[in-house]
Amino acid sequence: MAVSVSRVGNPRWLSQLSDAFSVIFLANRSARRLLSLVLFFGVWQLLCAINFDFFINFQFVPSPVEVLKATLTFFVSSPWVHFRSSIMRVLIGFGLAAGAGVLLGVMIGWFAAVEDLLLPPLELLRPIPAVAWIPLAILMFPNAESGMVFLTFVGAFFPILISTINGVESTLSDTVLMRVGQCLGAKPWHTFKDIVVPGSLPSIASGLTIGMGNAWFCLVTAEILAGRYGIGYITWESYVTSNYPPIVMGMLLMGLMGAFSSWAVSRGMGALMPWRVVKKQGSA
Repeated sequence: MAVSVSRVGNPRWLSQLSDAFSVIFLANRSARRLLSLVLFFGVWQLLCAINFDFFINFQFVPSPVEVLKATLTFFVSSPWVHFRSSIMRVLIGFGLAAGAGVLLGVMIGWFAAVEDLLLPPLELLRPIPAVAWIPLAILMFPNAESGMVFLTFVGAFFPILISTINGVESTLSDTVLMRVGQCLGAKPWHTFKDIVVPGSLPSIASGLTIGMGNAWFCLVTAEILAGRYGIGYITWESYVTSNYPPIVMGMLLMGLMGAFSSWAVSRGMGALMPWRVVKKQGSA
């Protein structure tokens, strides 16, 4: 009789459902991430549906359903010119920033003379926000397109530069690693090529990932002020015309493209570091 009561109080299907939830959502990282997005959009939709107004006002915020309708309308009206314009500006600016930032960062981190000559003026320019560069970009470049690429370059360059410098200096400060190279008879060039550069790659990868995100951030500012095409321009134009759903649509599209770009950079750099394996607690 006791067994029967236990079965009624704890049905077998409920136990199986609990086990399935544990396997799918607790053990599977992709499922957990999908669940987080579902919860995010679900809470957003709920706050808009009840017109939440307590310190933060959701009465005029477009709901996910309204944003989805605006997105479908946008994709029907040939949006590729805007995507192409934004993506090309980011790729060109980020590519130039990656090349210059890594090269100068390695040289500044390795050579004391280069650090003394280049780092002071670069540190003077680094805190200047991208918005402050817009008037100067208009004066320096022959057209708005070049100025927007320059702004993405500025946004990506300094995080890459500083991360690269820190990576090189951190590797040089590892006395155990450097002494191992010396004991094996490594010359300065081999120390640089086989120890310093590989040891700096994790920091360089972090700088590239952050730089890619900053490039998108600065691009939006540039397109708002000087662009005719681009996702940032569409977002600002929607605000001027008081068409609110496309504003959120533009924000989400920029976030999606920025997240994908950062993921691609991270995966590409990970391929250059096959020895670096990260095992987090609770990962499958």
